[in-house]
Amino acid sequence: MGALARAAIDPEYPVEIVTVISNRPNVEGLTLAREHGIDIRVVDHSTCDTREEHELALSQVLDEINVELICLAGYLRILTDTFINKWRGQIINIHPSLLPSFPGLDTHERALERGIRVHGCTVHFVNAELDGGPIIAQGVVPILPNDDAAALSARVLEMEHRIYPHALALIATRKVRWTGDHSVADMDVTVDDVVLIG
Repeated sequence: MGALARAAIDPEYPVEIVTVISNRPNVEGLTLAREHGIDIRVVDHSTCDTREEHELALSQVLDEINVELICLAGYLRILTDTFINKWRGQIINIHPSLLPSFPGLDTHERALERGIRVHGCTVHFVNAELDGGPIIAQGVVPILPNDDAAALSARVLEMEHRIYPHALALIATRKVRWTGDHSVADMDVTVDDVVLIG
């Protein structure tokens, strides 16, 4: 969230971040949003009896602010199909692996266990399949001989901070768009636009 907020400070950046919404009242993202003068809302999931009740309250806030795109950043809850379908094509997420490899949790540990040579992160549209939506952009980092999960995680996080604002800008400038659950249409996008190599 901080990387997106910092990117949006630049008057040349094609995106305005209108609101930061959190499902928890005391998180670092809200402090960062305040520091950047961004409106904040808290839709506390612990005050709701069900996931559906929480997502309905969340959707009401999103409708109220007339949101165009939802960027998940540190939102560690799995969204229901109902919520995803309501906002179909308007939700993006960043995941700490080169999808479709290593969806879910513990991506860095699994990458090291498999002995692969590169790792990274993926920005993707959200659909009903966990970490399975159409890919917007990916950033690649090397896996070094002495890496442990913490060192690899730190390197991937640096790439996440670069690629998430980049992917959001691709959508805002209509270089990438949602076309359905299985494809993203790239319009005049070069490999340099889509892949960042650290």
